[in-house]
Amino acid sequence: MKNQETLLNYEPAIQYIKNEKGPVLGYSSVSGVPIIEKDGLYFKNLSKDGVLKPYEDWRLPAEVRAKDLASRLSVEQIAGLMLYSSHQIVPTTSGGWFPGTYAGKPYEESGAKPWDLTDQQVAFIQEAHLRHVLIMMVDNAETAARWNNRLQAVAEGDGFGVPVNNSSDPRHGFDATSEFNAGAGATSRVSFWPEPLGLAATFDPAVTREFGEIASKEYRALGMTTALSPQIDIATDPRWSRFNGTFGEDSQLSADTARAYVDGFQTSVEEAELAEGWGFDSVNAMVKHWPGGGSGEAGRDAHFACGKYAVYPGDNFEDHLKPFIEGAFQLEGKTGSASAVMPYYTISHDLDKKNGENVGNSYNRYLITDLLREQYGYDGVVCTDWGITRDESVRKGTLATGKSWGVEHLSVAERHYKLLMAGVDQFGGNNDSGPVMEAYQMGVEEHGEAFMRARFEKSAVRLLLNIFRPGLFENPYLQHELSSKIVGCSEFIDAGFNAQLKSMVLLKNKGHVLPIKERKTVYIPKRYLPAGTSWVGLPTPEKLEYPVDLKAVAEYFDVTDNPEEADFGLVFIEHPNSGIGYSQDDLDQGGNGYLPISLQYRPYTAEYAREHSIAGDPRENDVLNRTYKGKSVTTHNSNDLDAVLETKEKMKGKPVVVSLLQSNPTIVAEFEAATDVIIANFGVQVQAILEVLTGVFEPSGLLPFQMPANMKTVEEQFEDVAHDMECYVDSEGNVYDFGFGLNWNGKIEDARTKKYRKVRN
Repeated sequence: MKNQETLLNYEPAIQYIKNEKGPVLGYSSVSGVPIIEKDGLYFKNLSKDGVLKPYEDWRLPAEVRAKDLASRLSVEQIAGLMLYSSHQIVPTTSGGWFPGTYAGKPYEESGAKPWDLTDQQVAFIQEAHLRHVLIMMVDNAETAARWNNRLQAVAEGDGFGVPVNNSSDPRHGFDATSEFNAGAGATSRVSFWPEPLGLAATFDPAVTREFGEIASKEYRALGMTTALSPQIDIATDPRWSRFNGTFGEDSQLSADTARAYVDGFQTSVEEAELAEGWGFDSVNAMVKHWPGGGSGEAGRDAHFACGKYAVYPGDNFEDHLKPFIEGAFQLEGKTGSASAVMPYYTISHDLDKKNGENVGNSYNRYLITDLLREQYGYDGVVCTDWGITRDESVRKGTLATGKSWGVEHLSVAERHYKLLMAGVDQFGGNNDSGPVMEAYQMGVEEHGEAFMRARFEKSAVRLLLNIFRPGLFENPYLQHELSSKIVGCSEFIDAGFNAQLKSMVLLKNKGHVLPIKERKTVYIPKRYLPAGTSWVGLPTPEKLEYPVDLKAVAEYFDVTDNPEEADFGLVFIEHPNSGIGYSQDDLDQGGNGYLPISLQYRPYTAEYAREHSIAGDPRENDVLNRTYKGKSVTTHNSNDLDAVLETKEKMKGKPVVVSLLQSNPTIVAEFEAATDVIIANFGVQVQAILEVLTGVFEPSGLLPFQMPANMKTVEEQFEDVAHDMECYVDSEGNVYDFGFGLNWNGKIEDARTKKYRKVRN
C-alpha cells in the first residue's frame, strides 16, 4: 500500500505502521487484515471489509470501542471471550498435566520449534474463539515473544480480529514447585523479588509500586497483559497454606500495598500512555480472592474439598474487604481501579444473609452482585478461580479435582448458568464453550433472548475493555530481540535484589553477633528431608544436601564441614510443614479424615481444638463435624529443628545463626534459646542473606504477622481475626509481634512502625 511506512520487518509475517499522531500499528501479513488510511492516519481493518468501524478507530475511547464490538459479536464469539484457558506450557512437552500435540505428534517427535503453537492452541482460538490464555511456563523471552506473535496472528485472522490477552500467575519469586506461584523460577528469567509476604515486610508500599512498574514491563515483553495477582486476602489464620502469597494479616498494610501493586502494574506514562493511564506498559491486575480467602476453618485451603469452608467466628468479615475497597479499588493512579477480580473457591459459611446460600463465592449472587457490583460499585471483570465448574473427586485430600463447592449436585452447564446469574463474566480454566452456550439457552428459556443477549454483551464489554486499554488492538506483537534485552536486565535484577535486602527481618541478635564484618569460617549443616509427597500428590525422594550453594557462601566466608574449625554455625531452615489438614489414611482407619495443621516442628496433638467444627457438609457422603481434637500430626521437616539443636552442641558456645525461610508464622520456641541470631526471609537469594550477615546492608524489615507463642494460641484464635494471638517472647525480651524487627541498634521504631504497628492493651 502506498504511503505506508514499514518500521520493522524482523519476521516476514509481522509489519509495523507508524502514525505521526497516534500509536504504532502492528499486524501480520498472513492474517489478511488490510490497513485503512483516513485523514492522514492509519487504522487496522480487523473486520476485513474495507470500512472503518468504531471499534477499529483508535481515536475513540475504549468504552465506545468495546460497546461497538460487543454489539457485533455473535453469541458464540462472546462465549469464547468468557473462556479462560487451562495452564499453557511453552513448548508443551510430553508427560505433563497439560498435554499438547504439534501436527498430531508429541513435541519431542514433531520437529516443532519451541515457539510453535500446539494443535489445541490453534483450535481454541479458531474454533472456540477463546481469547484469554494463562501461561504457566515458557522457555525464555525469545520463545515467549515468538510464540505470542504466532498466537496473535492466528487470532487476528479470525472473525473480528480480537487479540489474545495472555496472562500469568506470579512469576517473580523463587518457588516454581508451588501451584499457587505457577511460573515462578521458570526459565523466562525475569528479575527475582521477594514473595508478596516479603514485599509487605518492607512496610513500604513504594517498594511494591516499583515492583509493579518493573514486573509489568517484563510481562509485556513476554506478551502478557494480565497478571493473576495480587493476592490481597488478609491472612488472618496463621496455618493457611497460601499465607506467603498475601501481604500479611493486617488489613491496612494490605490495602496500601495492594494499591501500590495495582498502580504499578496498570499505569503507563509518557509515550507509552494511550489514555487515562492505560497504554503499552499496562498490565491488567486481577486481584484475588474476593471477598477474602484467609479465614479457612482450621487453616485448611479451599483448593481441596477438605478446606472448602471459610468461617467468621469473630464476626470480622468487613476487615477482609478493606484491601479491595480501600486499596485495589481506590488507586492513586489514573486507571482508578483494578481491572479484574477473582473470587476464591471457598464457601463463606453463613455469610449470605439475603439468600441463605452456602455455595462457592463465585456462585453466590449476594457476594458478586449485591455486594461487589451494587454496594461497592465495581464494574470490572469478575473471573472465577480455575476449575470450579468441573465435578469433584471422591478424595477430599487431592488437588486434582473440580472445585464446584456447594453446587456439586448441578450439571456442568447448570453451574455455568448459575455463575452468569450471580454476575460472573469469565470461567477460569475452561477451554470449551459448549457449556457456556448451554447456559445461554437456559437463560433464553427462563428470561428470553433479549435478556440473555444483553447479559452476554455486558460481560463482553468488560472483557474487551481489558484488551483495548493496553493497546492490543493496535499492536499485540513483540520484537523478540527487544524482549530478550528487557526481561531480566541488570537494572531490573538490581532493583529486585535491593527489595530482597529490604524484606528480611532480623528477629534476634544476641550480643550483637551481627554484623560479621571480618572474613570468618562458617559451618553449614546439610538439610535432611525424608521421602514424602509434593503438593500435587506425587512422591518426592529422600534428600540430604546442602541447603544453599556453598560457592556463593565462599564469596563471603571460608566454609568448613568441621564444626571445630568454624567461628560460627549457619543453619538454613524452613517453616514447619505438616500437610493440608486431611489424611486419607485416617479416613480409611475409621476417622473423619481431618487432622490438625501444625506450626511447630515436633509432633503435635490438638488438645485445644474445637469439639465441633463451625462448618461441615450435610450431604450423606460427606462430613458434617470436621473436628480433629485429640489427633496428632507429624511435621515433614522436623529435622530442621534437629539441625539447629545439633549445631548448637557442635559449636560448643560459638555463635549459632539461623536463617528461617517463612511461608507462615512459625513457633520458634522450640529452637530460639539455642540461637544467637535469627533472620527471617520470605523468598530471597542466598547472596541477600549474606549481605545482611556481613553488614553490607543493615536489616530494616518488619514482621507482617504475629509469631505465635505456642499451638494453644493458634487453636484458640479466630480464623477471621487479625492480631489475636499471644506472641512469642524471646530470651532477649523481644516480643515477636506484628511490626517487630531489629536493626544494628536494636528494635526498629520509625515512621513505618508508627503508622502500622498496633497498640496493645
